[in-house]
Amino acid sequence: MAEAGVLAEDERVELITGEIVRMGPIGSRHIGCVNYLNGEISAALRHRAVVSVQNPVQVADGQEPQPDIAILRFREDHYRGLLPAPADVLLIIEVADTSVDYDRNVKLPLYAQAGIPEAWLVRLREACIEIHRGPAATGYQEMRTLRSGDSVSLLAFPDLDLAVAGILG
Repeated sequence: MAEAGVLAEDERVELITGEIVRMGPIGSRHIGCVNYLNGEISAALRHRAVVSVQNPVQVADGQEPQPDIAILRFREDHYRGLLPAPADVLLIIEVADTSVDYDRNVKLPLYAQAGIPEAWLVRLREACIEIHRGPAATGYQEMRTLRSGDSVSLLAFPDLDLAVAGILG
């Protein structure tokens, strides 16, 4: 579509319910949070998982959201041949500055319906992280909110403990 001039080459879009959805610009707090998470998780999970940053995940036909971070089952080819599917995804992290409602009400339900076991919503403006677990057709069944002073570990890697204050900056 970029070649046809429908979209700019560097335009941020994702495929949701078969429609191309334009994504807003990314601010410096968002970038810093994603970079921090990428660095911490990549270092801790080297050769145990693949950390995919702002790349599509095929959760269903016509559904290819681009989470800020997806922690994927380790594969030697690093998913060069095909997009990760729900069974490959261990954790999705969405970082939200202005997109909290969209991430919570559109993207998180998609992840839950696909059976992705865990999703985090980092709410920068509110200085908290929502941890969503227990996927079901109606959404995640468990949700807890963490703030600075708390720490969080990944369901798939309980040995990796991250300080919420570090994530929030």
